[in-house]
Amino acid sequence: MAFIQNFSFSSKYLDTEPQVAVALPSRRQAASDKEIWQLDSKFKTLYLLHGAGDNQSVWSRLTNIEWYCEQYNVAVVMPFGAMSFYTDMLHGQRYWTYLSEELPRYMQAIFPLSDKREDNFVAGNSMGGYGAFKLALSCPERFAAAASLSGALNMNAEIEKVQTESAASPNPARLMNTIQNVFGGIEGFRDTPNDLFWLIRRNLQEGRPMPRLYQCVGTEDFLYEYNQDFRRFTEEQGVAVTYAEQPGRHDWDYWQERLPDVFAWLFPKEV
Repeated sequence: MAFIQNFSFSSKYLDTEPQVAVALPSRRQAASDKEIWQLDSKFKTLYLLHGAGDNQSVWSRLTNIEWYCEQYNVAVVMPFGAMSFYTDMLHGQRYWTYLSEELPRYMQAIFPLSDKREDNFVAGNSMGGYGAFKLALSCPERFAAAASLSGALNMNAEIEKVQTESAASPNPARLMNTIQNVFGGIEGFRDTPNDLFWLIRRNLQEGRPMPRLYQCVGTEDFLYEYNQDFRRFTEEQGVAVTYAEQPGRHDWDYWQERLPDVFAWLFPKEV
């Protein structure tokens, strides 16, 4: 396989050269008597998003993502998203436009990645779980499925809680600064294209295709109740979500244990 840890390109939306990690499997060549440059088929692609405080290298450093890349014959693209919640920040960079438009088009232009809806997937943990569902629900015509591992899926409740507590504790105060820079507070989030609940209602009202959704969370995770809120909402809306919970916290022990389930769910016919 090929693994590129420090790949970068000049982004016109970020005014910088953001880092991207890319893993490309070799099974496509192994299954053929042709050389790799003679093959014209393209890879299914998983965009794998990191959580708050991490970067594009975390999945390759803390999990065996390369093994899954080979076993499922899927390319994995791991972009850097800073503390942006994968959003065009009110005071900051345009990470949403970068993630949803520029990055996929650039990757498909220089690597053998399929642009077909049925070949494109997105997953992430924590902030990345929110970003994964946001991307798939915002662009359902381009992504077949999304998986959230301990995702921040009810940002309405989370932002309201942080706003309430920010005056009493330095940690919420720092998070409140991030939320203000990204969304501008609850008024800049609720019932906007950043709101997962709003996106689901819009897609249902407009008859857009609904991507397959997978949601897992540990029962001791501080985001557990927010995940239950999202689960109840999707049930009320009649949206099918594959849900799983297990004992676990908001940490890499849990996410490493869940990664086999995520890949098996995303690519059920690839083993």
